[in-house]
Amino acid sequence: MKAFFSKLSQAVMLPIALLPAAGIMLGLGGSFTNQSMIEAYQIGILQDGTLLNSFLQVMTAAGGIVFANLPLMFALAIAIGFARAEKGAAALAATIAYLVMNVAIAKTLTVAGMVDTTNNTVILMGTHYAGVLADVLGIHNTLSMGVFGGLIAGGITVVLHNKYHAIKLPEFLGFFGGARFVPIISAFSALFYGIALVFVWPYIGAAFGSIGAMLGEMTASGHGYIASFIFGIIERALIPVGLHHVFYLPLWQTEIGGTAEIAGQVFKGTQNIFFGSLANGDYSQFSSTNFMTGKFPFMMFGLPAAAYAMYTVADKENKTAVGGLLFSVALTAFLTGITEPIEFTFLFLSAPLYYFIHVPLAGLSFMIMDLLQVKVGMTFSGGFIDFALFGMLPGLTGTENHWYYIPLLGLIYGPVYFFLFRWFILKFDVKTPGRKGSAVAVVRKKDYHASKVTTGNDSQADEMINALGGKDNIVDVDACITRLRITVKDGDLVKDNQYWTEHLGAKGLVKIGNTGIQAIYGAQAAGFKAQINAKLGK
Repeated sequence: MKAFFSKLSQAVMLPIALLPAAGIMLGLGGSFTNQSMIEAYQIGILQDGTLLNSFLQVMTAAGGIVFANLPLMFALAIAIGFARAEKGAAALAATIAYLVMNVAIAKTLTVAGMVDTTNNTVILMGTHYAGVLADVLGIHNTLSMGVFGGLIAGGITVVLHNKYHAIKLPEFLGFFGGARFVPIISAFSALFYGIALVFVWPYIGAAFGSIGAMLGEMTASGHGYIASFIFGIIERALIPVGLHHVFYLPLWQTEIGGTAEIAGQVFKGTQNIFFGSLANGDYSQFSSTNFMTGKFPFMMFGLPAAAYAMYTVADKENKTAVGGLLFSVALTAFLTGITEPIEFTFLFLSAPLYYFIHVPLAGLSFMIMDLLQVKVGMTFSGGFIDFALFGMLPGLTGTENHWYYIPLLGLIYGPVYFFLFRWFILKFDVKTPGRKGSAVAVVRKKDYHASKVTTGNDSQADEMINALGGKDNIVDVDACITRLRITVKDGDLVKDNQYWTEHLGAKGLVKIGNTGIQAIYGAQAAGFKAQINAKLGK
């Protein structure tokens, strides 16, 4: 189960990787076409009808279309991520399946007379279900399933693909064999499970809606901060095994994270509600219990301060080397919100430092941001780039999003992280980078080149392949934003964490069962994936 969810987590990172670019377009376009801001600052060049205003409106629409079609992108991502071969054919089949599924749903609802156009509801067993209809890719009045629709179409497609992509048909049908058979069988399957969903999904959608309503009621009654605190605890606790994406995506993209009507359009999921609010300049429906804002204080201020604490306790002769290492991971966390490189620097050395200090502080950050009614969203992580685009910029141009509480709390979180980390490291003698006897060595450039000489000038990719037990032991190599995600035949043949950190420059190694391997490299992960696959001929 761990291996499956790990694979699912890496698969969904494909569409998530698109969100920063789309978010930038939506953030800039939405902020600078906000009529309240334009009137408040009397910026003539941004007035409606000007060339710049028109361009920014196009930019807003271009960013919005990505978020509007995330379900299709998730269908593609699941197919590509889980397909064992012929990934292009799997992607095509998933696209066709998603379209056929929605057409089958829409037509079934129509011919069965299950749509009440007066109230825009679905009638099932005499009960009216509101908020479950949507228009998808030009298909009118299909069911609103969000990313779950994409996951269903992509998941069933990939099962069919892996079973039939090498099928051999009789000679007179040979042209339709192999990978060409997959889109055909996927389309026919989508026809039938699309019809079945008509009689199932309204119940599921209503259940999700009730969860979102419950969170909304908690917020309205002044208790939403409890949900925020629990979310922060769980999200950070799942980071070590790489399953945090699976946890937060339903909250960000489905009714579980709430629903809101903005400018006549219904948005479902915290992230979609935020970007709908941003595009329309209407934050009245955006709850502060958004499962996003709490990341900013500890990502931008807390963890960089923890890195500085680790620097101060390093041995004097190692400070120069360890300073470069810790500065780079701290800067990455501050700017982009990618925190795994710094978190894995101390996680493997002291699990209590991670789970008993860092995780509770992360949960408190979410709770405090909620109590202060801070309404700042993000694309995928809580770094300065997202903070500036989706917090400062809208706030400075007239939106009451209380963005200024983030740096104010950061000024408190920085010292708290610094003194708690420094105290814990010294009290329990944690061997952080640069301290004598450290389990995580600081590898200088000359030491790295010397190690390459002893291995016969093998490339980094060759060394990684050897550390994974050789080519014959490797089943699949993929990557998310910060980690290589590898499936092997026998995990016992894979070198241990110390070897990967000391000789291969990884921040850490996680084993999921006996076949799942995750090597944490930060932003370099995608590059190493490409190099290893090239060596493997994939």
